[in-house]
Amino acid sequence: MDKPMKTEPKSCLFAKPSREYSDEEVNQEVPQNFGGKLPVQRQIRQTEPPWQLPRSPPPSLPNAKASEEFNWQANMSNVRERNAVMFNNPLMADIFFNVGNPQHSCQKIPAHKYILGTGSSVFFAMFYGGLSDKQLEIDIPDVEPAAFLNLLRYLYCDETKVEPDNVLATLYAAKKYLVPHLARACVRYLETSLSAHNACVLLSQGRLFEEQELMHRCWEVIDAQAEEALKSDGFCEIDISTLKTVLGRETLNAKELSVFNATCRWADSECRRCEIEPTSENKRKVLGDALFLIRIPTMKLNEYANGPAQSGIMTLQESNDIFIYYSARKRPELNFPLKPRKGLKPYRCHRFQSSAYRSNQWRYRGRCDSIQFAVDQRIFIAGFGLYGSSSGAAEYTVRMELKKNGTTLGQCFTKFFSDGSSNTFSVMFDNPIQIEPDQFYNASAVLDGGELSYFGQEGLAEVQCDKVTFQFQCSSDSTNGTGVQGGQIPEIIFYC
Repeated sequence: MDKPMKTEPKSCLFAKPSREYSDEEVNQEVPQNFGGKLPVQRQIRQTEPPWQLPRSPPPSLPNAKASEEFNWQANMSNVRERNAVMFNNPLMADIFFNVGNPQHSCQKIPAHKYILGTGSSVFFAMFYGGLSDKQLEIDIPDVEPAAFLNLLRYLYCDETKVEPDNVLATLYAAKKYLVPHLARACVRYLETSLSAHNACVLLSQGRLFEEQELMHRCWEVIDAQAEEALKSDGFCEIDISTLKTVLGRETLNAKELSVFNATCRWADSECRRCEIEPTSENKRKVLGDALFLIRIPTMKLNEYANGPAQSGIMTLQESNDIFIYYSARKRPELNFPLKPRKGLKPYRCHRFQSSAYRSNQWRYRGRCDSIQFAVDQRIFIAGFGLYGSSSGAAEYTVRMELKKNGTTLGQCFTKFFSDGSSNTFSVMFDNPIQIEPDQFYNASAVLDGGELSYFGQEGLAEVQCDKVTFQFQCSSDSTNGTGVQGGQIPEIIFYC
């Protein structure tokens, strides 16, 4: 490593404190004894990702109306434009599809066998194979009209127009007619909109369509944000097979009582789907052996007594056996798993190479310490590691926030106890917060308590933590001196 060179202290203070402080009171971002050299920072784009950027609309393709003009062919400069004119156009059509449920929204859609046959092996076999059907109309009741038009639009024009209300139906059509490029476009669209609120539904669809990459992305979200995913409306919409997969998940980062409550909600919805009364007996019936995937014996006794024991879903014998399991030396055999879930391993990104105190005192005084960061892949922020008092044990009140472009994504108001050591103390958000790659986020903390605190120095602008690369830069929200080279918020705790 190169020998550190002496550098002048550099301030990252962009906002003035609410009152003037003396030189002894205001913290400096780079402590006096720091002489380190910052590594070169990788360029991070500060713009929104491509799917969120306002784009000028591409040149519109001609449509079927263009064929009404005389010699319309002469106005088309390429094959794509000529095919676009024939899309959803009865002119020269040699096949018609009755798409959709006849009792609801059936639509008659014209097409051309040659174009369909060159874009899909299923259509080729249908029209030109040894068992080809010569009929002029084909019924397709299991595909939505909008999704089928999306499929044809891609085959005719190489154009995709997937939207939230038709992306799953379009994915189904692309899978049915073996059009993998359109299917991948649908999966990419789903991944960009993936959150704890829809992850369970998309997992169910990923299993149905055998989309391994989509399933992997869904599991990342469900594992890290399990509490939110289990409370989502989408959890109640999954099939029984997906439910069992979720309940058996070893890395589910949730309390077992939350798992039980979510399962009861799913059973209630399943009863209504089956058009039966959602009684305790019927809930148990629709759950079947899925109930035995919940690790009820790992709950605290009071959680069990006030929850599952009074739910009515368990039999009297099962309920009594679990009570005995909690208290007796000779425990009965149970059909429920006995070991707690492992959950996810939290990672800690430590951005300072050393910490200091006393000779270069750092004061909190309720001012804001803040730092900006970006990562190179999706992660989930669980909390921050913070420094405590440098003058003995002390209790702190802390307000933490995580923002993106001024919008608060998560916040936490809590207390933590500092034992007077230079260790960092973990302060966690109520639920992990999803962070997208290559975008800057603002981590802030305001502490009240013992004024004199440890602080970090010899900060790094880039830190590699396991498989995730963090980039740090100064924040204009920092009114207490924290920046890249020194200060507070030494650790970011995350799942990946």
